[in-house]
Amino acid sequence: MKLSARNQLSGTVKSVKNGVLMAEVVVALDGGQEIVSVITVSSAQGLSLAPGKKVFAVVKSTEVMIGIED
Repeated sequence: MKLSARNQLSGTVKSVKNGVLMAEVVVALDGGQEIVSVITVSSAQGLSLAPGKKVFAVVKSTEVMIGIED
């Protein structure tokens, strides 16, 4: 797979929660953290997403917010 997006994080699907139209996909990243994506149910089904499947989380954004703790 080749993409122009630089932020490609490899991991394993931890869970998929299907709603009526959207699915919440939790990915356990190889570094130990988790990332959550909300995609259409049809996309989740088309990718055959299920716990244990190896995937890439690709982040493409025009903004990155920075925060601090008080």
